Amino acid sequence: MKTTSKWHVLYVNYRWEKKVHERIQEAGVESFLPLAKTVRVWSDRKKVLLEPLFKSYVFVNVKSPMDFHKALSVDGACAYVQFGREYAIVRDHEIEQIKLLVGDDEILDLTACTELPAVGEERRIICGALEGLKCEVLKAKNANKILVRIDSLQQNLVATIPSYYLDKKALTA
Repeated sequence: MKTTSKWHVLYVNYRWEKKVHERIQEAGVESFLPLAKTVRVWSDRKKVLLEPLFKSYVFVNVKSPMDFHKALSVDGACAYVQFGREYAIVRDHEIEQIKLLVGDDEILDLTACTELPAVGEERRIICGALEGLKCEVLKAKNANKILVRIDSLQQNLVATIPSYYLDKKALTA
């Protein structure tokens, strides 16, 4: 019998992402919690923190109905994210893209948002861990920002990358 695995999105209590992720793994179910590096500045120091990229979300690789229920029964788990009557399913390649984004040390200020940005130039990234991805360029304080759309989550990821990562020519539609 062939088992298929699908990445579901589990909504968890506010600021419980790390606890729920650990508890799901302890229950024997594969989960993924993308953590982004954030620099916090206080009057006397700076500190790099790892914070969840998607607030109140943990990704769960469900391989059986038992996995589905094990993850949901973990303390701090609220419900699976749904769009209408359908559970939100994240494709494997989208999980891999998120892993690349959070794993690249040269990407700064990685944030998630649901709003689409103003229409800008589309470019292709030509080097680094994100090589080959298409992105939309946003200008903010002379920094190049990229937009990567993760369709199944209906979210955008915005990150600062070095300008030399981008192809010099704009993509045509």
